Amino acid sequence: MQPKHTQPDPVGAPHGPLHGVRVIDLSRVLAGPFATMLMGDLGADVIKIEAPVGDDTRRWGPPWVAGESAYYTCTNRNKRGIVLDFRLDAAREALKRLVRDADVVIENFRVGTMEKWGLGYEEVLRPLNPRLVYCSITGYGRTGPAAHLPGYDPIIEAVGGFMAINGEEGGRPLKVGVAVIDELTGCQAAFAITAALLHRDRTGEGQRVDLSLFESGLSALANQASAFLMGGEVHPRLGNAHPHIVPTDSYETRTGPLMVCVGNDRQFQRLCDLLGAPEVAVDERFANNRQRVAHRRELGEVLGALFAPVDATAFSERCNEAGVPVAPVLEIDQVFEHPQVEARDMLIEFEHPTVGPMKQVGFPIKLGSTPAAVRYPPPLHGQHTAEVLAEIGLTLADVAPVDAAIDADGEPSCVG
Repeated sequence: MQPKHTQPDPVGAPHGPLHGVRVIDLSRVLAGPFATMLMGDLGADVIKIEAPVGDDTRRWGPPWVAGESAYYTCTNRNKRGIVLDFRLDAAREALKRLVRDADVVIENFRVGTMEKWGLGYEEVLRPLNPRLVYCSITGYGRTGPAAHLPGYDPIIEAVGGFMAINGEEGGRPLKVGVAVIDELTGCQAAFAITAALLHRDRTGEGQRVDLSLFESGLSALANQASAFLMGGEVHPRLGNAHPHIVPTDSYETRTGPLMVCVGNDRQFQRLCDLLGAPEVAVDERFANNRQRVAHRRELGEVLGALFAPVDATAFSERCNEAGVPVAPVLEIDQVFEHPQVEARDMLIEFEHPTVGPMKQVGFPIKLGSTPAAVRYPPPLHGQHTAEVLAEIGLTLADVAPVDAAIDADGEPSCVG
C-alpha cells in the first residue's frame, strides 16, 4: 500500500508498514479498538472519535490509575483521540471532512445507526470517497433475523457454542476468562481491512467489510464444529481435557497444577518413562491415541496417581528437555516473570501524560524490516481534538461538543 498521509508521528518514530494509512475509528470497547490498535502499532494514523461521555471502557474498573481505566488503555495506544457529538450537524460535517481523505472507517454501532445520523456508507460516505474501506462490526451481521440484536461477548459465547464446551465435566457452562471472541473479531477485522486495502490499491475500489462476533465465534469452533458437522458428535464439557487428544489435561502435583498436552504416541511413551511407569505406554488400553480416547477415564486415574508426588516446575523442565509438552499453570503475575516475556519484548513501557510510566503487553507481531512501535500512549479523552480539527480546517468552536450523554441509538452493537 502506498502511503498517502504524512501523519504527525513523534520525532524519530519508525515508520511501520501501514504508515500513511489513515483510520477513522468510531468503535468502542474491545473488538474494534483491538483491530485499530493492531493497525496503529504497525504505523497507521488512527483517529479515535469518542462521544462527549467517552468510550464505555473509560468507566470500567477498577483499577484506575491517575483517573485512567486500565481496561481502556489496553486497546487504545497508538491513536489520536478526539471528541465529536454526532447529534450535532457540525460534528457530522467534520466527520465527512475526515472521511474525504481517509483510507478506513471502522464502527460498531447497531445496524442503521450511521444511516440515521445521515452518515451511511452507501448513501453518504462512499460517494464522498469511493476508495474508502468501511468496516462494520456487529453482534450478528448486517442481515438475518438477529441483525438488530446487540452482541456482547458473553452472549455470543453462549449462543455460539463456546460456553457449552467450556467448563468442568458435569459442571455448568463457563465463558472464557477474557472476551476472546471480541479479540478474535478484532484480529479478523484488522486482517480483512488490510486485505481490502490491498484490493483497493490494485483496483482503486473501496468496499464494505461486514464482520460479526457471531460468525467469528463460529469460525473458531474448529474441530468441535467439524466433529458435529462431519460425525454428528456433540462433545460434552471436559474441563481441561481434549475431546480428540489424550492425554491432554491438567493434573495435580504436590506443588501445584501441571498442564499436559501429548500429541502423539512417541511423546506419550516419553511421558510414561519420565513418570517412571514405562509399562503404561505399552498397555493395550493406552497404546495409541484412539485407545487412549476410548479409555480416557482409566488413563486419567493412572496418571493422576503418578503425577501426585512430582514437583511441577522440575518435572516440566525434564519434560521440555525430552520434547514432551508439559507446563505448570501460572497465575497472571507469574506469567510476566516468564523469561520468554523479556526475551521476546512482550512487556513494554512508555510515558503516559497523566499516569507516567505505563506498562503494557508488547507487540505479538514481529516484522523484521518494519517493526511495530509505540508512537502514542492511549489518548486522554479528546486530547487531540484541536490538533485533528486543525488538519481539516476547523476549530473546537466549529463543532461545539455538548457535555451530555449520547443517545441510545448510539450504543455499540458489540462490547467486551
